[in-house]
Amino acid sequence: MGENAATKNQHPHHHHQVFDISIDVLPQSGSKCFDDDGRLKRTGTLWTASAHIITAVIGSGVLSLAWAIAQLGWIAGPAVMILFSFVSYYTSTLLADCYRAGDPIFGKRNYTYMDAVRSILGGAKVKTCGFIQYLNLFGIAIGYTIAASISMMAIKRSNCFHESGGKNPCHMSSNPYMIIFGVTEIVFSQIPDFDQVWWLSIVAAVMSFTYSSIGLGLGIAKVAATGTFGGSLTGISIGMSVTPTQKLWRSFQALGDIAFAYSFSVILIEIQDTVKSPPSEAKTMKKATRLSVAVTTLFYMLCGCMGYAAFGDLAPGNLLTGFGFYNPYWLLDIANAAIVIHLVGAYQVYCQPIFAFVERRAAQKWPESEFITKEIAIPIPGFGPYKLNLFRLAWRTMFVMLTTIISMLLPFFNDVVGILGALGFWPLTVYFPVEMYIAQKKIPKWSTRWICLQILSLACLAISIAAAAGSIAGVMLDLKAYRPFKTSY
Repeated sequence: MGENAATKNQHPHHHHQVFDISIDVLPQSGSKCFDDDGRLKRTGTLWTASAHIITAVIGSGVLSLAWAIAQLGWIAGPAVMILFSFVSYYTSTLLADCYRAGDPIFGKRNYTYMDAVRSILGGAKVKTCGFIQYLNLFGIAIGYTIAASISMMAIKRSNCFHESGGKNPCHMSSNPYMIIFGVTEIVFSQIPDFDQVWWLSIVAAVMSFTYSSIGLGLGIAKVAATGTFGGSLTGISIGMSVTPTQKLWRSFQALGDIAFAYSFSVILIEIQDTVKSPPSEAKTMKKATRLSVAVTTLFYMLCGCMGYAAFGDLAPGNLLTGFGFYNPYWLLDIANAAIVIHLVGAYQVYCQPIFAFVERRAAQKWPESEFITKEIAIPIPGFGPYKLNLFRLAWRTMFVMLTTIISMLLPFFNDVVGILGALGFWPLTVYFPVEMYIAQKKIPKWSTRWICLQILSLACLAISIAAAAGSIAGVMLDLKAYRPFKTSY
């Protein structure tokens, strides 16, 4: 039993089955119902994995791309986007190989990004990685709360504006909308496990296509109506709209926005852990990454470029709320509603790893505590029992409340998201995957391959630092006109 108790602690999905005796009689090899690690058979496929990635990637990031391209211009904008898509794809394939330590088919599984870093690199790097990863996910949760409230307000305002025939400026506070979003998330965050969120992911993926397509359609319609393509080869012109320094900071911030729009490596291994084998999980995951990065890039290019063509240098920071009060206003309402529904799902996809981490730690630390481990079965007609866990209820509710309160304090989060995108991009998307790959494949120091990988890593570090600097400059500007809890639009 001793050995089984030890393995039980390593299985995050078994942490709540403290009085589960069946674990003793599990066959060690894969069987009909269980995988080779004694967990329930994974059922994920190329399609569900791609849906998870697309949900995570085509987030609200897509809406700031027209602005980002406007800072960089027609040449650098698309070039930077393609560059980022290649880097994300390449480092994700390196990361997919780290799901199993040692052997790609029979190696020991790493269930999370941190497990992979622990088993391949070890030492202090694990703590650093965990800190950056969870801080990043926490920041994304706050960013999504703000983005959702802005979209809810856009619906309310466009209707109010429409009813008053444009006479009423319709100012309103964002706080009630953040609270509504927070309450919704408290309900959804009671879903116990990541595997059970697949349907939420598919709904969210459909929604992200809906609003991105509407943004794209409006851009095309505007170009068709005016008959001209806006924008220039080098982006916003110095002198007319910005000073040379501003141009520099804004270009840096645009890099951060694009990096943020591509970052999904944070949850790649968690997604890979839902995929069934054979073929090996890494193979499926690489296909899923290729498919989803290709779809995303195509989409980003269309949205970003059409938005820039429509608005030129005046491209707004958020494509949909930036359209102002154009007709058909119901179309913008549909798009904003789709954003809200998508963000409800995306919030869960990003927060589940934090939830699982804290609950696993608590169960390891206080295995005797009934508050933490006891599950109360509540019958739900037609669905089977729901397992209520008091610790989960209390801790997840507190977590959502905290993100909501911080969102109300920091309404100008899109610059802060730029900082998070910049800081998370290099370590999580580039540095750790490259280091783990070098360690796992035992690539000799100073060999051509090693040098190329290090150059890639350093180049991305430089981009990250520049983007963070640009976003910090943006926050400094925001703070000049800032009053806490007083956001109105």
